[in-house]
Amino acid sequence: MRPNLNLFLFFFLLIASIASAQQDSLLVSQEGRSKRELKKEQREKDYEPYNALAPAKAAFYSAVLPGLGQAYNGSYWKIPIAYAGLATGVYFYLENDKQYDRYREAYKNRLAGRPDEFTVDGNTRITNDGLIRAQEFYQKNKEISILVTVGIYVLNIIDANVEAHLRQFNVDEDLSVKPNFDFDALSGKTNYGLTLNYNF
Repeated sequence: MRPNLNLFLFFFLLIASIASAQQDSLLVSQEGRSKRELKKEQREKDYEPYNALAPAKAAFYSAVLPGLGQAYNGSYWKIPIAYAGLATGVYFYLENDKQYDRYREAYKNRLAGRPDEFTVDGNTRITNDGLIRAQEFYQKNKEISILVTVGIYVLNIIDANVEAHLRQFNVDEDLSVKPNFDFDALSGKTNYGLTLNYNF
């Protein structure tokens, strides 16, 4: 009878220890699962889910109103840069147009025999050829200002489109490319290369 009691006690303690070990492993797996879920949530915060229309929307918004595509992407700090570039181009266009009109008006007055602003007391400070060259110079600068303004407008659209693409790009730490140094013990040489690591 005594051996049966000892055997029963042994099995009881064995089952109790297995049950408690099982309970502890469940707690560990639940903690591990919650950490995995937290890591997954963090990854989801790092990049936006894929939206095929987001780049097209951002480009369209920037085409309608410069800076609106950047606001759609959440890059509000780029809006003043876009407007500063456009305002600079428009300013130089208006300034060059004003100077062009000034020299053109003086040239017309001179051809008509009327006094102009570059003739003082009968002395001409700028010749007719100088007035023509000044008109050509400012005309060229006006055209460059238009090209710069259009270029900044197009860059604004391209920036919104590219950023909308990149915001959906998964930048996960599980995927990495690192330099690798491999020492070959047989030949005594070091091999250089890149390793691509992907963790599941």
